[in-house]
Amino acid sequence: MTYQQHLKKDLKFAPLLKAKPYTLKKRKNTGVRLIASIISQQLNTKVAKIIFLRFLDLYHGYEPSMQEVMDTPVETLRSIGLSSSKVNYVQNVARFFIEQKITDKQLYTMEPEAVIALLTQIKGVGSWTVEMLLMFSLGHENVFAVDDLGIQQAMIGLYKIKYTTKKELQTKMLKKAAAWAPFKTYACLHLWQWKDDKGAV
Repeated sequence: MTYQQHLKKDLKFAPLLKAKPYTLKKRKNTGVRLIASIISQQLNTKVAKIIFLRFLDLYHGYEPSMQEVMDTPVETLRSIGLSSSKVNYVQNVARFFIEQKITDKQLYTMEPEAVIALLTQIKGVGSWTVEMLLMFSLGHENVFAVDDLGIQQAMIGLYKIKYTTKKELQTKMLKKAAAWAPFKTYACLHLWQWKDDKGAV
């Protein structure tokens, strides 16, 4: 069964599947992918992309090794528009990957929950950041980003969810998302697209 066939069982969700289907891919250099997620925290997509390109420019346009990131002076990282805290988080990622000898191959074979447990040990890396890595770099099909503001807004708009607390909202979102398993990642991708296209909420 394709993800579209499964998700269209949700009649409210079915119209979203008219959009172009998605294909998930595994990407290399997960350390750099995680750094990109940190850079994008609390920034709009356009600004995040500009700063990440500046980051790559520090290494002549190539994706650096974690050792190269560790060897980059704090002042240099600050010069591309990163806050002091983000510079610390970027270096924390590089240090952790080096010390733990983390490889792409290792992360590819781990269950999502195990990846979250491992990488959230890094100061500055929360569940949302790792969920983005699981979706966009490790190619996991069944990840649901309940804390993502865009997903929250899309689901409130699509399902007309009423709530009084954040916990109540998340409980209702998780209940809806349970029916999407094992294709929750694709559902998130379509929700983001729908929100962008329709200006939901």
